[in-house]
Amino acid sequence: MKYILLLILFFSILNATKISDVSNIVGVRENQIIGYSLVVGLKKTGDGTTSKFTLQSISNMLKAMNIDMNPIDIKSKNVAAVVVTATMKPFARQGDKFDVTVSSIGDAKSLEGGTLLMTPLKGVDGKIYALAQGAVSIGGLNSRGAGSESHPTAGVVFNGGFIEREINIDLFHQQYATLSLKESGFKNAVSIQKAINNYYHTQVAVAMDSRSIKLKRPQNRSMIEFLAEVQEIDMNYQPKNKIIINERTGTIVAGVNIELKPVVLTHGDITIKIVEQKKLSKPEGSISVDKNLVIGLNENEVYTKDGTTTVANLVRSLQKLGASPKDIISILEAMKSAGSISAELKVI
Repeated sequence: MKYILLLILFFSILNATKISDVSNIVGVRENQIIGYSLVVGLKKTGDGTTSKFTLQSISNMLKAMNIDMNPIDIKSKNVAAVVVTATMKPFARQGDKFDVTVSSIGDAKSLEGGTLLMTPLKGVDGKIYALAQGAVSIGGLNSRGAGSESHPTAGVVFNGGFIEREINIDLFHQQYATLSLKESGFKNAVSIQKAINNYYHTQVAVAMDSRSIKLKRPQNRSMIEFLAEVQEIDMNYQPKNKIIINERTGTIVAGVNIELKPVVLTHGDITIKIVEQKKLSKPEGSISVDKNLVIGLNENEVYTKDGTTTVANLVRSLQKLGASPKDIISILEAMKSAGSISAELKVI
């Protein structure tokens, strides 16, 4: 596997952020809906006779229009069977329009120029919440070669969905609400609790666990006003230290202040020595990155003074030693296994 990219992003600890950026209101969420239908009007790019479900669907549709047709006798290639998917926004009301995605499930070559027939869209409970219909746009394709190449077996019907059944969320008459942190952490949950209580000068928020904060509406506010204010309150937020590694592309994303504990590690001809040294070793041909970090180019070694350094410094040092992204990723994974890195290391 060849690695061609190494990217280090440095994140600074944010002292303050809005509560809306790090939490959600429990019950206020999007909902996925799905349906099955046909796209018609294709220019002989639809499903062939091997897609039996398409032929049966055409037969069923014609039968509903009092036309009795045996699926075996249908030879049209101007129709394609599709799955229609969409997302219902919170508080969507009857008549609201939204985009739907149309994806071929047969052997159609293209949905270009097709029209989606009326499609009931159901939720996970099996109830119909919306209908969809309209012209399918696959976008991007230009017969003269201009523009980006499209993916012809999937498209979008812009504003093709219509809400028929609402999902009732009664917040206005509620006395209590709950915030859910996007990333669990006891410290951040307590920080949100303190920020809200300090803002209202009374006990209106209680951290229930590392992710949930229960809110009680003040007497002089409606729940909508209360939640609007809460979401805009600034709080001290401390994100978790993480190292994200994409082995496919050779990309490393790490926080700037993630420390490495003392360790001695050898990888190929590179040796890393993170040990306590009263006087920092400076062999011939070495380069000082800073007062606490020295790279020995001749020995292919990295030296630190106080027995610790950061991931950012280590990666810069390894780059100067000529280590490839693949080598750096292997070294970081080994150091995590040895306990030198306490931050979460995630490989994607």
